[in-house]
Amino acid sequence: MSVRRSLLTTRIHEILKNHSSELLTEWFSNLSNSGVRRDALMKEGELREQCAEFLRLLTQASQHGNVTDINASVYTPVRELLERLSRSRSLQGFSPSETATFIFSFKQPLFSWLRREPSSQLQQVAEDMWNATQLLDKLGLFTTEVHQRTREEVIMRQQQEMLELSTPVVQLWDRIVALPLIGTLDSGRTQTVMETLLQRIVETGAEIAIIDITGVPTVDTLTAQHLIKTVTATRLMGAECVISGIRPQIAQTIVHLGVDLSGVVTKSSLAGAFRWALRRINQNAPGSLAPGKV
Repeated sequence: MSVRRSLLTTRIHEILKNHSSELLTEWFSNLSNSGVRRDALMKEGELREQCAEFLRLLTQASQHGNVTDINASVYTPVRELLERLSRSRSLQGFSPSETATFIFSFKQPLFSWLRREPSSQLQQVAEDMWNATQLLDKLGLFTTEVHQRTREEVIMRQQQEMLELSTPVVQLWDRIVALPLIGTLDSGRTQTVMETLLQRIVETGAEIAIIDITGVPTVDTLTAQHLIKTVTATRLMGAECVISGIRPQIAQTIVHLGVDLSGVVTKSSLAGAFRWALRRINQNAPGSLAPGKV
């Protein structure tokens, strides 16, 4: 059986080797007709070079008699090429199906040449085509996996950038910083909030940090716990923390949930928290209310 399989895979290699020019022409024609190139994203010469490189590497890999295990070391150059192409296509805006079509469209010309090759047995041709199908299907799925992984990496990076942009720490006064929060406060964002706030405390030498939750739509038990963790971390850095933006609805929710914020300074507005902070450090902003009228 091993001898027969070697013979089958050798025939596939011989076709790739002896008819590379014809295969490349037919394959490129299929790709162009399928619209997968998308002129606005990829030039004709670039696609042709990619096809030629893939065909060359596939021919080299198949000469060892293996057309079923794409994870074998002989297919490492093929996988590396497809990984680069798939990542590039993902970043350019190609869909997963368009990316996989680069491989799947090679089936028709390869199958056509497999049928043209002289064979004494119909079963041999069928097994040839089955091996070729397995090979191209696996390579096509590999491009899809790389494409999807690349998109996930891009999404995660964009989410992180948005988190950083949505947690700006501003210096309101000497030794006073403020962090206005907008939107839902979950575990991932809490970590970013703490890291950003603590870093700014170190950079500015702030003694008081105001966390304003006016833009947080709802406060549940988890959100309250996240706020307490942030307050605790701030205190460990030697700064006092005050939470502002405690609206009546949020105050009622916190009481109903039984969350203990007794050890945390809270104010109904950012302005109130700022005045409290100024009094705390024995300073008054120009035009501010006199002490005792907070």
